[in-house]
Amino acid sequence: MESKKPEVEVRRTSPGDREWVRQVLEQCWYSTKIVSKSRIHDADQLSGFIAEQSGVRVGLVLYEIANGECEIVTLNSFTEFFGVGSSLIDAVKFVAMASNCRRLWLTTTNDNTQALRFYQKRGFVLTAIYLGAIENSRKLKPNIPMIGYDGIPVKDEIELAMPLEHGVAKA
Repeated sequence: MESKKPEVEVRRTSPGDREWVRQVLEQCWYSTKIVSKSRIHDADQLSGFIAEQSGVRVGLVLYEIANGECEIVTLNSFTEFFGVGSSLIDAVKFVAMASNCRRLWLTTTNDNTQALRFYQKRGFVLTAIYLGAIENSRKLKPNIPMIGYDGIPVKDEIELAMPLEHGVAKA
């Protein structure tokens, strides 16, 4: 007998979630400070969404809208293959389109092949590779590891984006 997947419910973060958000950032990102494209984000102060299944928090996305663009700063899914990450991206995409953003974008590191695969399957395309960028990022956030997933040295930042036009995501 096939078991039914619990439904993913997505809601905005609230002031009551702040401590949990800080804990997630510290555990998953080694700090509440997130660096992308040589810029430090105070991630625990950003807008975001939480995914829940049966009342349990199973995912978090934090984002920032600036200059007509929406950046996904962090995305964490604590269960795989249940649509948590996709649901969180959809929530941010909706906000970005409602805010008339031209594009939805993010950065990841060269070692994060799982993230590269995940985002491309959801319509994001590689738009830039910043060779050696992590060396500069470590000056801003020294606890970025030298070795990442699968023993790959963490060196480069990769930008992925999804153009948004007239309130619709372009594939």
